[in-house]
Amino acid sequence: MKTETRLRRDAIRIFRASLEAAGPARAIARAVTRSSEMLHVGGRSYRLDQFERVIVLGAGKASAAMAHALERILGSRISAGLINTKYGHLATLKRIQLNECGHPVPDGAGIEGARRIAALAEGCGARDLVFCLISGGASALTPMPAPGITLEQKQATTKALLACGATIQEINAVRKHISGIKGGQLGRLAAPATVISLMLSDVIGDSLDVIGSGPTVPDFSTFASAWAVIGKYGIASQIPGSVAERFRLGMAGQIAETPKAGDACFRKTQNLIVGSNRLAVDAAARKAEELGYKPVVLSTFIEGETREIAAMHTAIAREVQVSGHPAKPPVCLISGGETTVTIRGNGLGGRNQEFALAAALALDGLAGVIAFSGGTDGTDGPTDAAGAIADGATAERAHALGLNPAAALAANDSYHFFEALGDLVKTGPTGTNVMDIRLLLVGKPLK
Repeated sequence: MKTETRLRRDAIRIFRASLEAAGPARAIARAVTRSSEMLHVGGRSYRLDQFERVIVLGAGKASAAMAHALERILGSRISAGLINTKYGHLATLKRIQLNECGHPVPDGAGIEGARRIAALAEGCGARDLVFCLISGGASALTPMPAPGITLEQKQATTKALLACGATIQEINAVRKHISGIKGGQLGRLAAPATVISLMLSDVIGDSLDVIGSGPTVPDFSTFASAWAVIGKYGIASQIPGSVAERFRLGMAGQIAETPKAGDACFRKTQNLIVGSNRLAVDAAARKAEELGYKPVVLSTFIEGETREIAAMHTAIAREVQVSGHPAKPPVCLISGGETTVTIRGNGLGGRNQEFALAAALALDGLAGVIAFSGGTDGTDGPTDAAGAIADGATAERAHALGLNPAAALAANDSYHFFEALGDLVKTGPTGTNVMDIRLLLVGKPLK
Protein backbone atom coordinates (compact mmCIF):
# COMPACT_ATOMS: atom_id res chain seq x y z
CA MET A 1 0.00 0.00 0.00
CA LYS A 2 1.35 3.43 -0.94
CA THR A 3 2.53 5.32 2.15
CA GLU A 4 0.25 8.32 1.62
CA THR A 5 -2.78 6.07 1.10
CA ARG A 6 -2.16 4.35 4.42
CA LEU A 7 -1.53 7.64 6.20
CA ARG A 8 -4.76 9.08 4.83
CA ARG A 9 -6.75 6.03 5.91
CA ASP A 10 -5.24 6.14 9.39
CA ALA A 11 -5.93 9.87 9.76
CA ILE A 12 -9.64 9.27 9.18
CA ARG A 13 -9.68 6.39 11.66
CA ILE A 14 -7.98 8.58 14.27
CA PHE A 15 -10.43 11.42 13.66
CA ARG A 16 -13.43 9.13 14.02
CA ALA A 17 -12.06 7.80 17.31
CA SER A 18 -11.87 11.38 18.59
CA LEU A 19 -15.49 11.98 17.58
CA GLU A 20 -16.69 8.88 19.39
CA ALA A 21 -14.93 9.89 22.61
CA ALA A 22 -16.46 13.36 22.56
CA GLY A 23 -20.01 12.14 21.92
CA PRO A 24 -22.77 13.73 24.04
CA ALA A 25 -24.18 10.37 25.17
CA ARG A 26 -20.94 9.49 26.92
CA ALA A 27 -20.48 13.03 28.21
CA ILE A 28 -23.95 13.25 29.77
CA ALA A 29 -23.77 9.71 31.19
CA ARG A 30 -20.46 10.55 32.91
CA ALA A 31 -21.86 13.73 34.46
CA VAL A 32 -25.45 12.79 35.33
CA THR A 33 -26.57 9.66 37.15
CA ARG A 34 -29.88 8.78 38.78
CA SER A 35 -30.92 6.39 41.52
CA SER A 36 -34.70 6.53 41.87
CA GLU A 37 -35.42 10.10 43.04
CA MET A 38 -31.78 10.97 43.73
CA LEU A 39 -30.00 12.80 40.94
CA HIS A 40 -26.23 13.20 41.00
CA VAL A 41 -24.65 15.87 38.80
CA GLY A 42 -20.92 16.51 38.85
CA GLY A 43 -20.49 15.92 42.59
CA ARG A 44 -23.77 17.55 43.66
CA SER A 45 -26.96 15.72 44.57
CA TYR A 46 -30.59 16.71 44.06
CA ARG A 47 -33.87 15.08 45.13
CA LEU A 48 -36.18 15.02 42.12
CA ASP A 49 -39.26 14.71 44.35
CA GLN A 50 -38.54 18.18 45.74
CA PHE A 51 -39.27 19.74 42.35
CA GLU A 52 -42.68 20.29 40.83
CA ARG A 53 -41.39 20.41 37.27
CA VAL A 54 -38.24 19.59 35.32
CA ILE A 55 -37.76 21.87 32.31
CA VAL A 56 -35.05 21.32 29.67
CA LEU A 57 -33.81 24.26 27.62
CA GLY A 58 -30.77 24.66 25.42
CA ALA A 59 -29.06 25.40 22.17
CA GLY A 60 -26.12 24.30 20.06
CA LYS A 61 -25.11 21.94 17.31
CA ALA A 62 -24.80 19.06 19.80
CA SER A 63 -27.74 20.06 22.00
CA ALA A 64 -30.23 17.66 20.37
CA ALA A 65 -27.95 14.70 21.07
CA MET A 66 -27.39 16.01 24.61
CA ALA A 67 -31.17 16.22 25.09
CA HIS A 68 -31.58 12.65 23.86
CA ALA A 69 -29.04 11.46 26.44
CA LEU A 70 -30.77 13.41 29.21
CA GLU A 71 -34.17 11.99 28.25
CA ARG A 72 -32.77 8.50 28.75
CA ILE A 73 -31.90 9.46 32.34
CA LEU A 74 -34.89 11.57 33.36
CA GLY A 75 -37.63 10.07 31.18
CA SER A 76 -41.13 11.04 32.25
CA ARG A 77 -39.83 13.40 34.94
CA ILE A 78 -39.29 15.95 32.17
CA SER A 79 -42.32 18.24 32.07
CA ALA A 80 -41.41 20.32 29.03
CA GLY A 81 -38.45 21.50 27.02
CA LEU A 82 -37.21 23.28 23.93
CA ILE A 83 -33.87 23.10 22.14
CA ASN A 84 -32.62 25.35 19.33
CA THR A 85 -30.34 23.37 17.03
CA LYS A 86 -28.73 23.87 13.62
CA TYR A 87 -30.66 22.66 10.59
CA GLY A 88 -30.06 18.93 10.20
CA HIS A 89 -28.38 18.40 13.59
CA LEU A 90 -31.25 16.35 14.98
CA ALA A 91 -32.02 13.52 17.39
CA THR A 92 -35.16 11.55 18.22
CA LEU A 93 -36.80 13.10 21.28
CA LYS A 94 -40.01 12.25 23.11
CA ARG A 95 -40.54 15.03 25.66
CA ILE A 96 -38.32 17.88 24.47
CA GLN A 97 -39.17 19.91 21.38
CA LEU A 98 -36.57 20.71 18.72
CA ASN A 99 -36.44 23.96 16.80
CA GLU A 100 -34.12 24.04 13.77
CA CYS A 101 -32.55 27.38 12.94
CA GLY A 102 -29.66 29.19 11.26
CA HIS A 103 -25.95 28.98 12.02
CA PRO A 104 -23.45 30.73 11.89
CA VAL A 105 -25.64 33.67 10.86
CA PRO A 106 -28.86 33.76 12.93
CA ASP A 107 -32.29 33.70 11.31
CA GLY A 108 -35.96 34.24 12.12
CA ALA A 109 -36.46 30.66 13.28
CA GLY A 110 -33.69 31.20 15.81
CA ILE A 111 -35.38 34.33 17.15
CA GLU A 112 -38.71 32.55 17.54
CA GLY A 113 -37.06 29.64 19.36
CA ALA A 114 -35.01 31.94 21.60
CA ARG A 115 -38.13 33.85 22.60
CA ARG A 116 -39.90 30.61 23.46
CA ILE A 117 -36.89 29.46 25.50
CA ALA A 118 -36.85 32.78 27.35
CA ALA A 119 -40.60 32.52 28.04
CA LEU A 120 -40.21 29.00 29.45
CA ALA A 121 -37.38 30.18 31.70
CA GLU A 122 -39.29 33.23 32.86
CA GLY A 123 -42.27 31.08 33.76
CA CYS A 124 -40.27 28.95 36.20
CA GLY A 125 -40.65 29.19 39.97
CA ALA A 126 -38.67 28.29 43.07
CA ARG A 127 -39.78 24.63 42.96
CA ASP A 128 -38.77 24.05 39.33
CA LEU A 129 -35.55 22.41 38.11
CA VAL A 130 -34.20 23.77 34.84
CA PHE A 131 -31.61 21.90 32.81
CA CYS A 132 -29.80 24.08 30.29
CA LEU A 133 -27.90 22.17 27.57
CA ILE A 134 -25.28 24.24 25.79
CA SER A 135 -22.84 23.31 23.04
CA GLY A 136 -20.93 25.05 20.29
CA GLY A 137 -23.11 27.16 18.04
CA ALA A 138 -25.47 28.18 20.85
CA SER A 139 -24.63 31.86 20.46
CA ALA A 140 -25.81 32.06 16.85
CA LEU A 141 -28.69 29.70 17.53
CA THR A 142 -30.27 31.85 20.27
CA PRO A 143 -30.62 35.25 18.60
CA MET A 144 -32.83 37.32 20.88
CA PRO A 145 -31.92 40.89 19.94
CA ALA A 146 -31.92 43.46 22.72
CA PRO A 147 -34.61 46.19 22.53
CA GLY A 148 -34.09 48.52 19.58
CA ILE A 149 -32.03 46.03 17.55
CA THR A 150 -33.40 44.02 14.63
CA LEU A 151 -32.39 40.58 13.40
CA GLU A 152 -30.88 42.15 10.28
CA GLN A 153 -28.74 44.47 12.39
CA LYS A 154 -27.59 41.57 14.54
CA GLN A 155 -26.79 39.55 11.40
CA ALA A 156 -24.71 42.43 10.01
CA THR A 157 -22.78 42.66 13.28
CA THR A 158 -22.17 38.91 13.34
CA LYS A 159 -20.98 38.86 9.72
CA ALA A 160 -18.54 41.71 10.35
CA LEU A 161 -17.09 39.91 13.37
CA LEU A 162 -16.78 36.60 11.53
CA ALA A 163 -15.06 38.20 8.54
CA CYS A 164 -12.49 40.25 10.47
CA GLY A 165 -10.80 37.30 12.17
CA ALA A 166 -12.03 37.99 15.71
CA THR A 167 -11.74 35.11 18.18
CA ILE A 168 -14.80 33.35 19.55
CA GLN A 169 -14.16 35.01 22.92
CA GLU A 170 -14.25 38.42 21.28
CA ILE A 171 -17.28 37.64 19.13
CA ASN A 172 -19.25 36.38 22.11
CA ALA A 173 -18.40 39.43 24.22
CA VAL A 174 -20.14 41.57 21.60
CA ARG A 175 -23.04 39.14 21.19
CA LYS A 176 -23.79 39.21 24.93
CA HIS A 177 -24.33 42.95 24.89
CA ILE A 178 -26.80 43.02 22.01
CA SER A 179 -28.83 40.08 23.33
CA GLY A 180 -31.65 39.60 25.81
CA ILE A 181 -30.65 36.02 26.68
CA LYS A 182 -26.86 35.69 26.62
CA GLY A 183 -24.24 36.65 29.21
CA GLY A 184 -26.11 35.26 32.22
CA GLN A 185 -29.43 36.75 31.20
CA LEU A 186 -31.17 33.38 30.76
CA GLY A 187 -30.14 32.59 34.33
CA ARG A 188 -31.65 35.88 35.42
CA LEU A 189 -34.92 34.97 33.68
CA ALA A 190 -35.05 31.48 35.24
CA ALA A 191 -34.43 32.62 38.84
CA PRO A 192 -35.51 31.61 41.46
CA ALA A 193 -35.59 28.13 39.89
CA THR A 194 -32.72 25.69 40.41
CA VAL A 195 -30.63 25.70 37.23
CA ILE A 196 -28.18 23.03 36.07
CA SER A 197 -26.23 23.91 32.94
CA LEU A 198 -24.40 21.09 31.14
CA MET A 199 -21.92 22.30 28.55
CA LEU A 200 -19.89 20.79 25.75
CA SER A 201 -17.01 23.21 25.41
CA ASP A 202 -16.01 24.53 21.99
CA VAL A 203 -13.78 27.36 23.20
CA ILE A 204 -10.10 27.68 24.02
CA GLY A 205 -9.53 27.29 27.75
CA ASP A 206 -13.09 26.06 28.42
CA SER A 207 -14.19 29.41 29.88
CA LEU A 208 -17.74 28.97 31.17
CA ASP A 209 -18.77 32.51 30.27
CA VAL A 210 -17.66 32.07 26.65
CA ILE A 211 -19.28 28.69 25.86
CA GLY A 212 -22.49 29.57 24.02
CA SER A 213 -22.03 33.13 25.31
CA GLY A 214 -22.70 31.86 28.85
CA PRO A 215 -26.49 32.19 29.14
CA THR A 216 -26.48 31.00 32.76
CA VAL A 217 -22.98 32.17 33.74
CA PRO A 218 -21.84 35.47 35.31
CA ASP A 219 -20.50 37.69 32.54
CA PHE A 220 -16.96 39.00 32.85
CA SER A 221 -17.19 41.21 29.76
CA THR A 222 -18.68 44.69 29.74
CA PHE A 223 -20.08 47.13 27.21
CA ALA A 224 -16.68 48.83 27.18
CA SER A 225 -14.60 45.67 26.68
CA ALA A 226 -16.97 44.43 23.96
CA TRP A 227 -16.84 47.75 22.10
CA ALA A 228 -13.04 47.61 22.33
CA VAL A 229 -13.19 44.43 20.19
CA ILE A 230 -14.93 46.39 17.43
CA GLY A 231 -12.26 49.07 17.67
CA LYS A 232 -9.44 46.53 17.66
CA TYR A 233 -10.49 45.18 14.26
CA GLY A 234 -11.46 48.54 12.79
CA ILE A 235 -15.00 47.50 11.91
CA ALA A 236 -16.96 50.30 13.61
CA SER A 237 -18.08 51.59 10.20
CA GLN A 238 -19.64 48.17 9.49
CA ILE A 239 -21.66 48.12 12.72
CA PRO A 240 -25.31 49.25 12.37
CA GLY A 241 -26.14 52.55 14.01
CA SER A 242 -28.62 51.06 16.48
CA VAL A 243 -25.97 48.60 17.72
CA ALA A 244 -23.39 51.36 18.09
CA GLU A 245 -25.96 53.48 19.96
CA ARG A 246 -26.69 50.64 22.38
CA PHE A 247 -23.00 50.37 23.17
CA ARG A 248 -22.77 54.14 23.68
CA LEU A 249 -25.68 54.09 26.13
CA GLY A 250 -24.33 51.00 27.88
CA MET A 251 -20.88 52.51 28.37
CA ALA A 252 -22.58 55.65 29.74
CA GLY A 253 -24.43 53.54 32.32
CA GLN A 254 -27.83 54.21 30.79
CA ILE A 255 -28.45 50.52 29.98
CA ALA A 256 -28.04 47.83 32.63
CA GLU A 257 -25.00 45.57 32.34
CA THR A 258 -25.23 41.80 31.99
CA PRO A 259 -25.36 40.06 35.43
CA LYS A 260 -21.97 39.64 37.10
CA ALA A 261 -20.47 37.30 39.70
CA GLY A 262 -22.30 37.57 43.01
CA ASP A 263 -25.65 38.37 41.44
CA ALA A 264 -28.46 36.71 43.38
CA CYS A 265 -29.84 35.13 40.20
CA PHE A 266 -26.94 32.62 40.23
CA ARG A 267 -27.43 31.50 43.85
CA LYS A 268 -29.09 28.21 42.79
CA THR A 269 -27.13 27.63 39.57
CA GLN A 270 -24.66 24.84 38.79
CA ASN A 271 -22.58 25.21 35.62
CA LEU A 272 -20.69 22.08 34.55
CA ILE A 273 -18.51 21.26 31.54
CA VAL A 274 -19.25 17.66 30.52
CA GLY A 275 -16.99 17.41 27.47
CA SER A 276 -14.18 19.29 25.78
CA ASN A 277 -11.54 19.25 23.07
CA ARG A 278 -9.13 17.53 25.47
CA LEU A 279 -11.31 14.38 25.46
CA ALA A 280 -11.18 14.25 21.67
CA VAL A 281 -7.43 14.89 21.51
CA ASP A 282 -6.66 12.24 24.12
CA ALA A 283 -8.76 9.71 22.20
CA ALA A 284 -6.94 10.62 18.99
CA ALA A 285 -3.63 9.99 20.72
CA ARG A 286 -4.75 6.58 21.95
CA LYS A 287 -5.97 5.56 18.50
CA ALA A 288 -2.76 6.79 16.85
CA GLU A 289 -0.69 4.68 19.24
CA GLU A 290 -2.91 1.67 18.57
CA LEU A 291 -2.21 2.11 14.84
CA GLY A 292 1.55 2.16 15.39
CA TYR A 293 2.33 5.89 15.56
CA LYS A 294 4.10 7.82 18.27
CA PRO A 295 1.45 10.38 19.28
CA VAL A 296 2.72 13.90 19.97
CA VAL A 297 0.07 16.26 21.32
CA LEU A 298 1.15 19.78 20.46
CA SER A 299 -1.61 21.65 22.28
CA THR A 300 -5.35 21.94 22.79
CA PHE A 301 -4.99 25.72 22.97
CA ILE A 302 -4.22 26.38 19.30
CA GLU A 303 -5.71 29.61 17.98
CA GLY A 304 -4.68 32.29 15.52
CA GLU A 305 -4.71 32.80 11.76
CA THR A 306 -5.28 29.45 10.06
CA ARG A 307 -2.57 29.86 7.42
CA GLU A 308 0.04 30.67 10.04
CA ILE A 309 -1.00 27.72 12.18
CA ALA A 310 -0.70 25.45 9.13
CA ALA A 311 2.83 26.73 8.48
CA MET A 312 3.82 25.96 12.07
CA HIS A 313 2.37 22.44 11.96
CA THR A 314 4.02 21.54 8.66
CA ALA A 315 7.36 22.88 9.89
CA ILE A 316 7.19 20.51 12.86
CA ALA A 317 6.30 17.62 10.53
CA ARG A 318 9.35 18.41 8.40
CA GLU A 319 11.53 18.45 11.52
CA VAL A 320 10.19 15.05 12.54
CA GLN A 321 10.95 13.58 9.13
CA VAL A 322 14.43 15.07 8.82
CA SER A 323 15.82 14.92 12.36
CA GLY A 324 13.50 12.69 14.36
CA HIS A 325 12.59 15.51 16.74
CA PRO A 326 10.50 15.74 18.84
CA ALA A 327 9.96 12.05 18.02
CA LYS A 328 11.10 9.53 15.45
CA PRO A 329 8.65 8.47 12.71
CA PRO A 330 6.12 7.08 12.36
CA VAL A 331 4.61 10.01 14.26
CA CYS A 332 1.13 11.48 14.60
CA LEU A 333 1.18 15.18 15.49
CA ILE A 334 -2.11 16.17 17.10
CA SER A 335 -3.53 19.53 18.04
CA GLY A 336 -6.88 20.90 19.09
CA GLY A 337 -8.46 24.30 19.46
CA GLU A 338 -9.95 26.63 16.91
CA THR A 339 -8.25 28.89 14.41
CA THR A 340 -9.65 31.91 12.59
CA VAL A 341 -9.78 32.95 8.95
CA THR A 342 -9.52 36.52 7.80
CA ILE A 343 -11.73 36.56 4.72
CA ARG A 344 -10.06 38.20 1.74
CA GLY A 345 -11.80 36.51 -1.17
CA ASN A 346 -15.27 35.45 -2.26
CA GLY A 347 -14.75 31.70 -2.25
CA LEU A 348 -16.33 28.94 -0.18
CA GLY A 349 -14.63 27.10 2.64
CA GLY A 350 -13.94 26.92 6.36
CA ARG A 351 -10.97 27.12 8.69
CA ASN A 352 -10.27 23.37 8.50
CA GLN A 353 -10.30 23.23 4.71
CA GLU A 354 -8.16 26.37 4.60
CA PHE A 355 -5.68 24.71 6.99
CA ALA A 356 -5.41 21.71 4.67
CA LEU A 357 -4.94 23.95 1.61
CA ALA A 358 -2.21 26.03 3.26
CA ALA A 359 -0.58 22.78 4.41
CA ALA A 360 -0.72 21.39 0.85
CA LEU A 361 1.33 24.35 -0.37
CA ALA A 362 3.84 23.98 2.47
CA LEU A 363 4.19 20.22 1.89
CA ASP A 364 4.44 20.46 -1.92
CA GLY A 365 6.79 17.76 -3.19
CA LEU A 366 7.36 16.19 0.22
CA ALA A 367 6.65 12.45 0.41
CA GLY A 368 5.48 10.51 3.43
CA VAL A 369 3.50 13.24 5.20
CA ILE A 370 -0.22 14.02 5.22
CA ALA A 371 -2.17 16.85 6.85
CA PHE A 372 -5.77 16.65 8.02
CA SER A 373 -8.01 19.12 9.81
CA GLY A 374 -11.64 18.58 10.73
CA GLY A 375 -14.41 20.16 12.79
CA THR A 376 -15.79 17.76 15.37
CA ASP A 377 -19.34 18.91 14.60
CA GLY A 378 -19.06 17.65 11.03
CA THR A 379 -19.48 21.09 9.44
CA ASP A 380 -16.66 23.46 8.57
CA GLY A 381 -17.84 27.03 8.11
CA PRO A 382 -20.85 27.32 5.77
CA THR A 383 -20.10 23.97 4.07
CA ASP A 384 -21.24 20.37 4.30
CA ALA A 385 -17.71 19.06 4.90
CA ALA A 386 -16.00 18.51 8.25
CA GLY A 387 -12.64 19.37 6.71
CA ALA A 388 -10.11 18.15 4.19
CA ILE A 389 -6.94 16.13 3.78
CA ALA A 390 -3.75 16.94 1.85
CA ASP A 391 -0.26 15.65 1.16
CA GLY A 392 2.87 16.53 -0.78
CA ALA A 393 1.27 15.57 -4.11
CA THR A 394 -1.90 17.64 -3.63
CA ALA A 395 -0.58 20.73 -5.40
CA GLU A 396 0.72 18.68 -8.35
CA ARG A 397 -2.60 16.86 -8.72
CA ALA A 398 -4.40 20.19 -8.62
CA HIS A 399 -2.25 21.70 -11.36
CA ALA A 400 -2.96 18.66 -13.54
CA LEU A 401 -6.66 19.51 -13.23
CA GLY A 402 -6.08 23.16 -14.10
CA LEU A 403 -6.40 24.30 -10.49
CA ASN A 404 -4.13 26.85 -8.85
CA PRO A 405 -3.77 26.12 -5.10
CA ALA A 406 -2.23 29.50 -4.30
CA ALA A 407 -5.05 31.31 -6.09
CA ALA A 408 -7.64 29.17 -4.30
CA LEU A 409 -6.08 30.07 -0.97
CA ALA A 410 -6.05 33.77 -1.84
CA ALA A 411 -9.75 33.55 -2.72
CA ASN A 412 -10.63 31.56 0.44
CA ASP A 413 -11.99 28.92 -1.95
CA SER A 414 -10.72 25.76 -0.29
CA TYR A 415 -14.04 23.91 -0.59
CA HIS A 416 -14.19 23.93 -4.39
CA PHE A 417 -10.46 23.16 -4.56
CA PHE A 418 -10.74 19.98 -2.46
CA GLU A 419 -14.10 19.05 -3.96
CA ALA A 420 -12.45 18.82 -7.38
CA LEU A 421 -9.69 16.62 -5.92
CA GLY A 422 -12.09 14.39 -3.99
CA ASP A 423 -10.30 15.25 -0.76
CA LEU A 424 -13.11 16.76 1.27
CA VAL A 425 -13.91 14.80 4.42
CA LYS A 426 -17.67 14.56 4.95
CA THR A 427 -19.07 12.96 8.09
CA GLY A 428 -22.48 14.61 8.23
CA PRO A 429 -23.65 16.06 11.55
CA THR A 430 -21.76 14.18 14.27
CA GLY A 431 -23.90 15.06 17.28
CA THR A 432 -20.96 16.63 19.09
CA ASN A 433 -19.00 19.88 18.92
CA VAL A 434 -15.69 20.32 20.75
CA MET A 435 -13.76 22.51 18.31
CA ASP A 436 -11.30 21.07 15.78
CA ILE A 437 -8.82 18.22 15.49
CA ARG A 438 -5.69 18.61 13.37
CA LEU A 439 -3.48 15.66 12.47
CA LEU A 440 -0.15 15.47 10.66
CA LEU A 441 0.98 11.93 10.08
CA VAL A 442 4.65 11.37 9.26
CA GLY A 443 5.67 8.01 7.83
CA LYS A 444 9.01 6.28 8.08
CA PRO A 445 12.10 8.53 7.97
CA LEU A 446 13.74 9.57 4.73
CA LYS A 447 16.52 7.30 3.49
